[in-house]
Amino acid sequence: MRTTFGLLSTVTMGLLLACTSGGGDDTGGSTSAQSDPSGDPGGDPSTAGTGSATEVTPTGTDPSAGTVTMTDPSGDPTGDPSGDPTTDSSETTDTGTTDPTAEPGPLVEPGDPGPGDVTFTIRADEDRHPISKHIYGSNQPGFLTGMGLVRQGGNRMTAYNWENNASNAGADYMHQNDGFLETILGVDGDKPGSVVGALTEQTLDVGADMMVTIPICGYVAADKDGGGDVNQTPNYLQTRFHPTIAAKGAAFADPPDLEDGKVYQDEFVAWLKSHVPEGFSGDRARVLFSMDNEPDLWNSTHPRIHPANVGYAELAQKNREFARAVKAVAPNALVTGMVSYGFAGYQSLQDAPDKMGNAIDYYLAQMKKAEDEEGLRLIDVLDLHWYTEVYANGQRITGEDTSPDSVAARVQAPRSLWDPAYQENSWIANDVLQGPVQLIPWLRAKIDANYPGTLIGFTEYNYGGGGHISGGIAQVDVLGIFGREGVAVGAYWDLGGAHTYIDAAFRVFVDFNGVGARFGDTSIRAITSDVERTSVYASVDAGEPGRTVIVAINKTGAPLTAAVALAAYADYASLEVWQLGEGGPNLAEVPAPALADTNAFVLPMPAYSVSVVVPRE
Repeated sequence: MRTTFGLLSTVTMGLLLACTSGGGDDTGGSTSAQSDPSGDPGGDPSTAGTGSATEVTPTGTDPSAGTVTMTDPSGDPTGDPSGDPTTDSSETTDTGTTDPTAEPGPLVEPGDPGPGDVTFTIRADEDRHPISKHIYGSNQPGFLTGMGLVRQGGNRMTAYNWENNASNAGADYMHQNDGFLETILGVDGDKPGSVVGALTEQTLDVGADMMVTIPICGYVAADKDGGGDVNQTPNYLQTRFHPTIAAKGAAFADPPDLEDGKVYQDEFVAWLKSHVPEGFSGDRARVLFSMDNEPDLWNSTHPRIHPANVGYAELAQKNREFARAVKAVAPNALVTGMVSYGFAGYQSLQDAPDKMGNAIDYYLAQMKKAEDEEGLRLIDVLDLHWYTEVYANGQRITGEDTSPDSVAARVQAPRSLWDPAYQENSWIANDVLQGPVQLIPWLRAKIDANYPGTLIGFTEYNYGGGGHISGGIAQVDVLGIFGREGVAVGAYWDLGGAHTYIDAAFRVFVDFNGVGARFGDTSIRAITSDVERTSVYASVDAGEPGRTVIVAINKTGAPLTAAVALAAYADYASLEVWQLGEGGPNLAEVPAPALADTNAFVLPMPAYSVSVVVPRE
């Protein structure tokens, strides 16, 4: 690979992201009323937490994240989510597609599979829509084969100065300015932009796309002097920080002027475009830009530069101004905005001083107004963070508890993303909504009412249990839901515990056989008769309509059989099956059942397991 900025090891890259991503996300996710797992576990909507809990010092010591249709309880999408422009259909046979314009042949209707504990009904001719590669994203990816997105975001990036690679730790570590990012990355911090450029290069080299954070809070670190809290310096805001400014209004410089006392973000985008041009070629750039990180927590994560609660009008104006500057330089790049930390942020930006109705409604309406006035869309994706607030066994399931109660709650929790018949045990469902969350349909209704065509992204989320099959099942379920519901962007946030089953869950979709075989690029109808005990997802490839991949989940502690009827653009002769289970975080090929009739079979599913089924002609 290229070494323009220095070589990143997988371990170094993971450490970097673990320490920079998340406004209150490190070893515990987002803070505050939704309660980021690193903050107040009580989830009290009247209080804010403290932000990221774990930060690593430069010496390594530890001082202390379209349209989509509603679905019915059977898991049946009732319409066609609009395709995301990032869907990639350039792979071959087992790893993806061949001809992206291939027409399907005749549909083969299924026969009778026989009896099963549950039934799965799958149809390749219904509810077809593209699956965005960007849902297979992470803040700490380790560069698994087939990953679609790497996000570099979080508290550290809010005050990141691309000109000299300085940043401020905020509440995560003494509000200190330092060179932490360049140190943990092992890059030359004297080279402008090396912290972002190095990761962008490596991400693109392995085939994933990159999400870069644009600091919009107001100020970025001017120095790497360390020494603890910047407030020990008189007039620190003037002497230890520089204003972050959206548009330079003059010719860009490379290298940038380090003596002008200002940091221009359009100049940053131009610099990145110049140094990593492959990230910006084609109709759709492979570099995405995010409007900062968790602004609804700035007053708790970065009080030295933004001591007051962010306001509705302030956030909308900053998003408009900085997104316009990005689009002026990179018009083919997707821009994500709002980047709220959690549910209380969605409601009121954590009690904004000028709150007027729901914060998402206001934000979307203002972004629609911006497009009308500017003549182009500035914000493509409504970007949110979602750390489940479900409690079991006296604790939040985002942790590592694997008691029977936590396991049972964890494997059901993803249903709150869509299911109108499921009410989770959380303050959100019980106290605020007094009913099911149905997060994605709820968001889609807001988008349809205020700014149609806006995509949905979840750039930090976590369901806990990363070292246990329950965490793997939840993660598989989430990725399946994202694909079925037309989510455009997703990036898992590692809370600092084990993640072996999370890695395995990603492999279910991006490398299930260990040599690059993956879930298809087009979602199709897949319905289970019992959403409490099972989930099922299915795909084909746009360029190979006869290639079907099915992902089936048994969420119970007992074996189940599923009677599967598959209407497909092929007459299958046999099956191949890979399974993930309680025995370890590895997908293993297992003996496959025989077809009982045309495109019909009974699938044995072990207790707490995930099955990947590939029919063969």
